[in-house]
Amino acid sequence: MAQNVPDEPIQSAGSGVHGAHSAHPRAAAPRKGDRRRGKGSDKNRGFGGWLREVATIVVIALLLSFLIKTFLFRAFYIPSGSMEETLEINDRIFVNLLVPEPFDLNRGDVVVFKDTKGWLPELPPAAEGPGTWIRDALIFVGLVPDTSEQHLVKRVIGTEGDRVVCCDADGKITVNGEPLDEPYIYPGATPSDIAFDVVVPEGKVWVMGDHRNASADSREHLQDPSGGFVDVEDIEGRAAVTAWPLNRAGFVGSYPEVFEDVPEPSTPAPAESK
Repeated sequence: MAQNVPDEPIQSAGSGVHGAHSAHPRAAAPRKGDRRRGKGSDKNRGFGGWLREVATIVVIALLLSFLIKTFLFRAFYIPSGSMEETLEINDRIFVNLLVPEPFDLNRGDVVVFKDTKGWLPELPPAAEGPGTWIRDALIFVGLVPDTSEQHLVKRVIGTEGDRVVCCDADGKITVNGEPLDEPYIYPGATPSDIAFDVVVPEGKVWVMGDHRNASADSREHLQDPSGGFVDVEDIEGRAAVTAWPLNRAGFVGSYPEVFEDVPEPSTPAPAESK
């Protein structure tokens, strides 16, 4: 690999011994030993430059990965079938961390949120071993999902102030009185086998899995102190793409057309209960 060599100061044609000139017009050829020393020196400088370039590239790549993971995207994997067929077991997804802030959260968004309400069983202690530092390094740069924290993934059906009801005479969920045609629901599943009528409080959302018969979502936690609502501040971000497996790679849809006719809430969202 060629190495950039610093420029030498420009010298005048008469530099050297003042007033001296070569006896012959052709400059004296370097001695054989000098050529060998020059080759070895160039080779050493080239190898050192190559190492510096590789080190620089690695540092920049790690820094970019860390910045992307911290401020833009984060990797997660899907451990259950509650979001089938939108997301399937062992899918790897990337989550846009710019939602809900600075970009808005919308009905229909598939979100990943921290389990601060105890919806999931406790994790077993993490396995320790000599190879864990590799896993930790990959987690650090965002190339491997972090399994040390409890997260869930669901679809937002109602945002603050929305009245979400199951179900109307046609068996459809309504939001602010508007029935939803939900093409993302798992084939053969009903919109909900559990009846509910809720108004989403301030700073909360109502979430449901796409595989309604296999999702312990907001409906399953109606009797909890939280009322089944999820805090907006617990949302890590919106699922943006499925990255793995490759045959399922693509964008995760929010289906805005499903909610485009939903009117805005007629009354302010109730204050969050403490």
